[in-house]
Amino acid sequence: MLDVHRLVVLREIGVRGSMTAAARALRYSHSAISQQMRILEKETGAVLLERVGRGVRLTDAAQQLVRHTEEVMSILERAESDLASADVEIRGSLRIAAFSSAARVAVPGTLARLRELHPALRVDFEEHEPEAGLSLLAARRIDLLVVDEYPGATLPVGPAFHSELICRDPIGVFLPTGVHAGTVADLERLAWVMEPTGTGAHSWSLRLCRELGFEPQVRYLSADLLLHLRMVEAEVAAAFLPGLLLGETGSVLERSRLFPDELHRGILAVCREGSQERPAIRAGRQVIAEVLIR
Repeated sequence: MLDVHRLVVLREIGVRGSMTAAARALRYSHSAISQQMRILEKETGAVLLERVGRGVRLTDAAQQLVRHTEEVMSILERAESDLASADVEIRGSLRIAAFSSAARVAVPGTLARLRELHPALRVDFEEHEPEAGLSLLAARRIDLLVVDEYPGATLPVGPAFHSELICRDPIGVFLPTGVHAGTVADLERLAWVMEPTGTGAHSWSLRLCRELGFEPQVRYLSADLLLHLRMVEAEVAAAFLPGLLLGETGSVLERSRLFPDELHRGILAVCREGSQERPAIRAGRQVIAEVLIR
């Protein structure tokens, strides 16, 4: 009988392209990952990995095995959900992760509400950005992940995951306090703070600026949106700021009217496929939505 845990490790290696990256994502040592793969190859009697430069890729046999792994994991998740549903009281554990700005707004209220509604349920929380969170979700280290998704920058949420839109968070463009930009040329002269290069938020923000007809001077990069807000208030940068953050801080800033009014990001709850009806996950998703929407 094949070990499901080793199959999950194999899947992560395929996603990451190297055992080192998979070990980092799964929080294992490189030697532990290598050992798991040697055992799996012995169990299957097949070569599963082949070297490509400094990384590895899955062989055809490994890719077929991973496809079966997705099916097996989904079946196991549904089985666990069915068993948990038979219990009148929601109990056990729920491990939640969320990105920073949603965490500040939603997590304290969510933890308090879940404790009130389901005292037998233990809830743990970790802060993670979406990409890292998806790896932990696939590795079964967390159960429910809150992510943000920007138009045109869809997250790699494949068939192994179930995602559900919680709410749409409006986003505005805000200029340094006291700056009144009436033309696109005025915007081009400003310094901008954006999320790190390579993120969906960064690509989306750049695209909007270019569609408006200018290339922003992106001089500051940070994943901390609260820092973005403080830089606008300190009159050193312009920024794209979400409504959740502004509501949390009570900041009153003037939006730039040169950008469209209907800008937004989606806030999604993601879990493993098959686990979405598990009572603890369903309860966590519902409470998070209530806290974010109110």
